Amino acid sequence: MTLITGSTSRNADTEAPLIAALVERWSPRAYDPDAVVEPETIRTILEAARWAPSANNVQPWRFIVARRGSEAFTTVHDALLGFNQTWADSAAVLVVNIAETVDESGGARPWARYDLGQAVAHLTVQAQHEGLHTHQMGGFDAAGLHAAFALDPSLEVVSITAVGVLGDVDALPDPLRQREVAPRRRKPLDELVLAG
Repeated sequence: MTLITGSTSRNADTEAPLIAALVERWSPRAYDPDAVVEPETIRTILEAARWAPSANNVQPWRFIVARRGSEAFTTVHDALLGFNQTWADSAAVLVVNIAETVDESGGARPWARYDLGQAVAHLTVQAQHEGLHTHQMGGFDAAGLHAAFALDPSLEVVSITAVGVLGDVDALPDPLRQREVAPRRRKPLDELVLAG
């Protein structure tokens, strides 16, 4: 059994000093299928999301929190596409990230997806601080989730976040196992900064 733990560092090789939660954050697919994330911890990571910045402070984010073993978890898991279904069932929680893209008067909220991204980033960093790991997913049936949870037309399902405790990398199918232990890479900062 191979656990990805502190002894097998997945820490980022940063070009500048960062806080520990950012250095240690990565997106595993191997989660402990028996680990439980306590309701208080879920509330804490959602509180971090709640305090993210947003355009005009409209806070256009909404979440569906589905704990493993619940009907909601099954609904979310069944909406996952491709290889996401092969590993996400072992996460303790699946969080559906939703943007309110239309305001009360029918006007567009052009920054809603960006603001939701900020909220999910806050959730992710707080989860890391709490000793958890997260993995963002874009492969899912958004229309199916929208219908299954009877969401208002002003709401758009944007992404899903798996949350849990690291598990056995050997439990993953081979292609995913190889990705789990592959070296982490990022473009150099000089390539990302276009001016200044």
